[in-house]
Amino acid sequence: MTQIQVGSFQWMKSMNKSTILNVIRLHGPISRAEIAKITRLTAPTVTNIVGELLESGLVVESNLGESTGGRKPIMLRINSSAFYIIGVYAGAKKINAVIATLDGHVVYYTETKVPAGVDVEGYVGLLKKSIHSAIEGTKNPVQSFVGIGIGMHGLVDPEKGISIFAPNLNLANIPVKTELEKEFMLPVEIENDVRAIALGESWFGQGQGIANFICVNVGTGVGAGIILDHHLYHGASYTAGEIGHTTIDIHGPKCSCGNYGCLETLTSGPAIVKRIQKAIRIGKQTVVEEYVKGDLDAITGEMVANAAAQGDTVAIEVLADTGRYLGIGIANLINTFNPSRIILSGGVSRAGDFVLQPLKETVEHRSLAVPAKSVTIVKSELGPHAIAVGAVTLVLHKLFTPQGVTEV
Repeated sequence: MTQIQVGSFQWMKSMNKSTILNVIRLHGPISRAEIAKITRLTAPTVTNIVGELLESGLVVESNLGESTGGRKPIMLRINSSAFYIIGVYAGAKKINAVIATLDGHVVYYTETKVPAGVDVEGYVGLLKKSIHSAIEGTKNPVQSFVGIGIGMHGLVDPEKGISIFAPNLNLANIPVKTELEKEFMLPVEIENDVRAIALGESWFGQGQGIANFICVNVGTGVGAGIILDHHLYHGASYTAGEIGHTTIDIHGPKCSCGNYGCLETLTSGPAIVKRIQKAIRIGKQTVVEEYVKGDLDAITGEMVANAAAQGDTVAIEVLADTGRYLGIGIANLINTFNPSRIILSGGVSRAGDFVLQPLKETVEHRSLAVPAKSVTIVKSELGPHAIAVGAVTLVLHKLFTPQGVTEV
């Protein structure tokens, strides 16, 4: 990658270009005069750069604005539907690929199952198949796609573009970026799935305009995406946010990481299933057993939530325990990072107040008073494609930076 000297003409032009593009994204439709006022750039600079953005097709002129005495100004907006981004959730059981416009609107979706025991080559092949299927499904010309974003479970190095270790697949060093860029001739951005969600929340969800928030995803695994001062926090080795492997109970169950009593062993979907199975085995009566006709291995977390909704006391208590354990983990996050918002996502969060109420009560009792008063706990509203939309945001984030607009 060519290093541009900060302060050089080209670098300043790229900075100005990305600044103007972001202002149009955030405030459009907007006039050139308003852009100059917000950015404090000169009118000729704004006019020249807007001309380049119009030529690239990223920006279009829309309706006329309100007059302040002279001619009505021509308004500018992002040309959202002219370009598309491919966003992929690279999971252990399924790969979801979406096609989205520049404003994050999903226009196409495809899902590919991941068979058990897949190797690195096989998994990369499934990624390629899923992306090809999504591109072909939209029937859009190849030149309308600007990039591919990947939200991958496990440890990810976004700089090298590799999956360092995907624990639920038991695969290491998957060369995602290299393989996909070679296949599709498009820039590829890869990130841990929960960090991708956090970025998606900051652009399109419950984190918009919030400087410090944490997204906690609770599903098959448990992880957190941390936004500090509007920036995604990675940590020294790209492992920040592994809240699922913080110890909650030193005498708790053994975790896949080798530790005991990790948050993940107490709050994940599989943890909920294990607790209800244990309750049934010691003789507690629950409709969940009826759902599966005695085949305890067929129980799912969704069944437990459905049973709770029917008033099943055993299911309600299992979910309440989940909420309390999760509350301890979140209280630790609040005391450590002092966020103004916690955003919950993932399958377990869909159990609603059966988990949320005991969670909030635990946070209130276990967090320090000052940070507890500063935080709100909400559910994600990004929907079923949250990780894929987060992956789309990885490309948008790159596109709307000086480096990205230089490449356009």
